[in-house]
Amino acid sequence: MELSVLYMLIIFPILYMFTKHCLNKVQNLPPTPFLNLPFLGHLYLLKKPLHRKLSEISAKHGPLLLLNFGSRRVLLVSSPSAAEECLTKNDVVFANRPHLLAGKHLGYNYTSLTWASYGDHWRNLRRMASVEVFAAQRLQSSQFIRVEETRILLDRLFRASRNSDSRGSKEQSVDMKSTLFEMMLNVLMRMIAGKRYYGDDDVADEVEARRFKEIVTETFAVSGASNLGDFLPVMKLVEKRGIEKKMILLREKRDQFVQELIDEHRRNMNGGDKTESGGTGRKSMIELLLSLQQTEPEYYNDEIIRGLILNLLVAGTDTTVVTIEWALSLLVNNPDVLKKAQDEIDNHVGHDRLLNESDIAQLPYLRCIITETMRMYPAGPLLVPHESSADCKVGGYFIPGGTMLMVNMWAIQNDPKIWAEPSKFMPERFEGFEGTRDGYKFMPFGSGRRACPGEGLAMRMLGLVLGSLLQCFNWERIGKELVDMTEGPGLTLPKLRPLVVRCQPRMKMTSHLNQI
Repeated sequence: MELSVLYMLIIFPILYMFTKHCLNKVQNLPPTPFLNLPFLGHLYLLKKPLHRKLSEISAKHGPLLLLNFGSRRVLLVSSPSAAEECLTKNDVVFANRPHLLAGKHLGYNYTSLTWASYGDHWRNLRRMASVEVFAAQRLQSSQFIRVEETRILLDRLFRASRNSDSRGSKEQSVDMKSTLFEMMLNVLMRMIAGKRYYGDDDVADEVEARRFKEIVTETFAVSGASNLGDFLPVMKLVEKRGIEKKMILLREKRDQFVQELIDEHRRNMNGGDKTESGGTGRKSMIELLLSLQQTEPEYYNDEIIRGLILNLLVAGTDTTVVTIEWALSLLVNNPDVLKKAQDEIDNHVGHDRLLNESDIAQLPYLRCIITETMRMYPAGPLLVPHESSADCKVGGYFIPGGTMLMVNMWAIQNDPKIWAEPSKFMPERFEGFEGTRDGYKFMPFGSGRRACPGEGLAMRMLGLVLGSLLQCFNWERIGKELVDMTEGPGLTLPKLRPLVVRCQPRMKMTSHLNQI
């Protein structure tokens, strides 16, 4: 009897995997790793960092794979041609989002801009973001905010360096991640709410800033955490006491933070106080949404407004900060590239004024540095997952409806078959390149209907901030060792160890820094 039970325990998984493999062939499904375990599927293969592990799996089994993450079918794409087919020919089919736990609790039951299914509601939210926040005219009118906050950042670094001099230290050590985060939060808050948190004398604003910083950190930690309940239904009861409880508590904190902003603006509007968006002469985004609420109260309810604001604040701060931090890390590890970029800025802008946004178009090498950074360390190494709404074909294979799509942008942008020496920092590879996409082998902002709407703002901030830092300061490593380029866990590819570097004002720019 015991031998029979043991025999069944051995033979059942083998028969299951063999049958599954044969069915895939009969149905013309994409290739799949043979060891497809009962219940678990291919979850046993996954390790952190996920983008690197999935890249290894694709390198071994092929660039177009069908995996089973527990009960969920996943199409893993790691080639430009397959990505193009998914995001062009099948763009509408793959325009949905999978119903994951994060979308339920942090995406207002799949109604926020990030998590909403493709349809009229999503199109309306996308239009609001594209027209009222990220349109070229809107970005032009908010240029004043970006320039002013960049100048404040430069002044902060300059004053800190003078304090270092008074203590007998020639160079200042800077924690770039926290410094850049504070600047970026001010930019977005002034655009969205017409107020800044860091750098003012109001202590309450500093407290609010710390609250939001904790919310952003926790959002990416919770969203990027392993949630087996999304793939193994039997684990949902366990998750209710773990990750789901954390998401519910985080949602409450996020809602409270943003609702306070909404209520403040509503009181000001009812009292006749007009809060312009950080001095641009236009309404803040919250004011605009509240105006729409007055005409369509059933649609533009507070939950919809909260979701849109949180999408923009959370996504806009961390991704830009991470990219600038990686760029500076690469530059201090490659001082010859840093010097070449400074020479370009000196030759074009000179030493008689500070760099402006309009200069970026005339600084091709600086743009090459930014582009190469996004190639090596994309802020979204795995594009936000899509889900097919109907059956379709990709690469000649049958893809059933309800299949989750994962596009491994990190794998595509670091593929040695596509890029020469992909692990080497070579901005020159993008000389003559224009734009932020090269077919489907380089698209850090995604593509198709669900591409990142904040691309224009991100590129403006990256060029202005990085260019200004290079124009005004010399940057060096703390010691002789290279900056550690190890990637940390998270959705936006953060550095494992935040960048701490030395900066010293460039002599030719001291007079301008004194005048900020």
